[in-house]
Amino acid sequence: MTKLVIFDVDGTLVDSQAHIIMSMESAFGTVGQAAPERDTILSIVGLSLPVAMRELAPEADDAAIARMVDGYKDAFQTHRLKQGAAASPLYPGAEEAVRALGARDDVLLAIATGKSRRGLDALLADWAFGDLFVTTHCADDHPSKPHPSMVLSCLTDCNVAASEAVVIGDTTYDMEMARAARVQGIGVRWGYHGREALMAAGAHGVLDDFGQLSAALDEMWKG
Repeated sequence: MTKLVIFDVDGTLVDSQAHIIMSMESAFGTVGQAAPERDTILSIVGLSLPVAMRELAPEADDAAIARMVDGYKDAFQTHRLKQGAAASPLYPGAEEAVRALGARDDVLLAIATGKSRRGLDALLADWAFGDLFVTTHCADDHPSKPHPSMVLSCLTDCNVAASEAVVIGDTTYDMEMARAARVQGIGVRWGYHGREALMAAGAHGVLDDFGQLSAALDEMWKG
């Protein structure tokens, strides 16, 4: 039976924290405010940008939030164009893990990310393995995580039952999204939320490195 592995991007496949921090500092600068502390910014990675901005600036009015969102997007795009793939480098073992799964006849790959379509397409264009993902869904077309919309669309696109799918992600939003869509979730410890938080959010398990992914999936599916 065909299985579906749905990957988050930021904090799971790529280490974009420096890029995110810089862009958020620029965003807050557009309204003359100091950005929150680094850990506070990283805690909202995974949410759609307007939702994340509202979490970080709850006192700001709608006009200020809109300016901050635009400021973030402009800074992120400028830095990406300047740095290329180096702006969001892949985590060690990420490409190898994706390629290994993509080579299996019984597995399809997908992406569900809080990134914009422009940001996601730029990454996919940089990746030599980007064509291994059968379908990709992002924040531009769906409610923010942890709403299950992106996962449900992946299931529909790939004609795979929820019972045969898994979300791989680094945040509680990913695990909650998976649970809301009635699919399993596997956390990764190298991203933006910790092991305990991921387990509390319903993760089937938490990986210490990408080398553990294939065995973790086989064990889960065997069960």
